[in-house]
Amino acid sequence: MNGHDNFSAEAEARRDAPSRPPSPGETARQDTLLRYLGAAATAAARHAGAEPRVATAPPSTAGRSAPSSAPRTAPSASPAASPTEPGPRLVRDVMDVPAASLREDLPYRDIARSLAREHTSVLPVVDAEGHVIGVVSESDLLAKAAFEASGHRPGRIGRLRERRIQGKARGDLAADLMTSPAITVLPGATVAEAAWLAALSRLKRMPVTDRDGRLVGMVRRDALLDSLIRDDAGIRTEVEERIAACCPPGDREDVVVTVHDGIVELTGRMPPASLDRLVAEVAGITDVVEVKNLLTPA
Repeated sequence: MNGHDNFSAEAEARRDAPSRPPSPGETARQDTLLRYLGAAATAAARHAGAEPRVATAPPSTAGRSAPSSAPRTAPSASPAASPTEPGPRLVRDVMDVPAASLREDLPYRDIARSLAREHTSVLPVVDAEGHVIGVVSESDLLAKAAFEASGHRPGRIGRLRERRIQGKARGDLAADLMTSPAITVLPGATVAEAAWLAALSRLKRMPVTDRDGRLVGMVRRDALLDSLIRDDAGIRTEVEERIAACCPPGDREDVVVTVHDGIVELTGRMPPASLDRLVAEVAGITDVVEVKNLLTPA
């Protein structure tokens, strides 16, 4: 069972399961989320057998904060698309530029002001050369404030972990409070690759860096979502292009394509050999939730 089948099965199970009446817009929201997860899962499957390219931290970060448990992986750019197929959207197409950042020596209160001024919950920390060395989030500031207000001291159980949190909370500068190394993505990575990384790392925003680790932008998870989830008209256009590419004119003239909420319905008549190939092609489209094959052999 491929990734699309998995998510189709999940969608059917969700629709069949008894639950409270959905709130207005809840069904559409859940369907959109399933389509996003399907696209992210497709990207993950494509990279399952590939060795990830791990970005190395700049030398200046040594000895600062303990690395987070999440992988600091920047997907490399995908191979160029063939001349007959449109290339996938890239991070550079959806990232925010210019990107605000924090100096590593910025004090705690100025960090809070910067987050408020930029209307964001996380900002990257950069060194003097513009290399991303970490990120500071609202949760880092809240943890510091809560720790200082509680006066809590670590007990025997979990003492080592809490001592690490305590040591971080005692800091007053961005270099002390940040999570390092930062999880970053390259501008040449595909949107699907970035979505996979954001989902894996549970991030709402990621710094975008060049190959030397210098900050060039920020990408938001909702921007990735908007880019991955096309409207039904866009999906139908791609399906029709796939039909034209894989099926001779005489085989496709009776095929009718309809798309609703990412579900593609194929009706009409087609020779069996072309039929199987077409269904496989349509199922391989990233944000197609399900393919309803109502074609009859010609």
